[in-house]
Amino acid sequence: MRQSSLVVVANRLPIDDSVAPDGACEWRRSPGGLVSALHPLLRHTPATWVGWAGGTGPAPALPDVDGVRMHTVALTADDLRDHYEGFANATLWPLYHDSVEQPEYHRRWWEAYQRVNQRFAEATADVAEPGAVVWVQDYHLQLVPGLLRELRPDLRIGFFLHVPFPPPELFMQLPRRAELLRGMLGADLVGFQRSQAAHNFAQLVAKVLDVPADDRRIVVDDRVVRIGAFPVSIDTVELAALATRPDVAERAARLRHDLGSPEQVILSVDRMDYTKGIEQRLKAYSELIADGHVKVRDTVLVQVAVPSRERVGQYQILRERVEREVGRINGEFGRVGEPAIHYLTQPFDRVELAALYRVADVMAVTPLRDGMNLVAKEYVAARVHDTGALLLSEFAGAAAELPQAYLVNPHDLEGLKQGLLAALRADPEDLGARMRAMRAHLHRHDIRAWARSYLAALDDDGSLLTRMGAAG
Repeated sequence: MRQSSLVVVANRLPIDDSVAPDGACEWRRSPGGLVSALHPLLRHTPATWVGWAGGTGPAPALPDVDGVRMHTVALTADDLRDHYEGFANATLWPLYHDSVEQPEYHRRWWEAYQRVNQRFAEATADVAEPGAVVWVQDYHLQLVPGLLRELRPDLRIGFFLHVPFPPPELFMQLPRRAELLRGMLGADLVGFQRSQAAHNFAQLVAKVLDVPADDRRIVVDDRVVRIGAFPVSIDTVELAALATRPDVAERAARLRHDLGSPEQVILSVDRMDYTKGIEQRLKAYSELIADGHVKVRDTVLVQVAVPSRERVGQYQILRERVEREVGRINGEFGRVGEPAIHYLTQPFDRVELAALYRVADVMAVTPLRDGMNLVAKEYVAARVHDTGALLLSEFAGAAAELPQAYLVNPHDLEGLKQGLLAALRADPEDLGARMRAMRAHLHRHDIRAWARSYLAALDDDGSLLTRMGAAG
């Protein structure tokens, strides 16, 4: 078995499977943010990505993708139900997002979570060369660092949590809280999106495990585990270049025409998830119409809500509620050929998204809680002419980096309405100044800067980054 000096471990492999015209299955690099972040770095060193390929049954053997080795971990139907849909997404996900929905606790789910994390740790131990750097990603795999350290104490292990980390009073609800914390502490460096998350983690470790901890370092088993904030970002240059392509500009013009050439377009792009604040946003918009502040003919809302985790009951219920509300608003305020809300549930490729970003005069990103929210950053990167307004929830991680956005509390319906009106009625010069400042920040803090800063903190002597040609 080939071994690598850098191993990335994530729930999913960085590939999408698709069916070729002749019916054969083919694999291609997926457009996800993590893939975009690491791809320029991975191609310079022998690297392996450990993850699940999708589907159940035996793990398929996959070819390298852009020089990165794919090492698949198999999941059974029970694993998918109890680990992924269960403990990861019906226990941890709601808890980590401030219990927007009530987390569920089942012993069978925890057993599956342990079993799958052990499988990922063993797969990683097999492919990592002596002294390799291993970077474990996200809440699906919080036990992997600790399990991997037992198997391979020679490795340099990093862990990064892409979602929020909750305050102690919420995390303390977890029946297996100590085991999860110990799992994360198997890493040499634990990274979060925001400093508050690192603070929450340090408080919990001190309280639950009774070990010395502050917001930068934790001493456990005679080791020092460092913690810190590393806000994830996007490929700013790539998205700006995409947004300026003639075919994207043409598609944007056609979209605006298809929407009825309104004076203003409000856009929201979300996964169908109860953390995204979709229902609150729809209610605020409908009240603005009812109050006469917004006229359907002049202003339209495009709501993209891509289905997600459709086998989880909470998500099925949410989709039904959202579709009922969209139907109510369109029935009450729309006219033939002039719906108040253009509601789309299909996924969009990057070209279509870039065109939508160009069309949108206001981008409404109002999650109830979000680790970062890269859609907000993508919109800013795509506004190459420094126009447009970003309406952004205070509870998205991006708010800490983009203070020039129109920041709102999505739980406050009146505040949400006023923020939306302010964005719609803003002076163009003010909008330009805000957008220029946000775009400048993103050019300095792009996806490569994120990956470099984390790996530099993990890679003490700089040898890995030197080999990867990314030390600059």
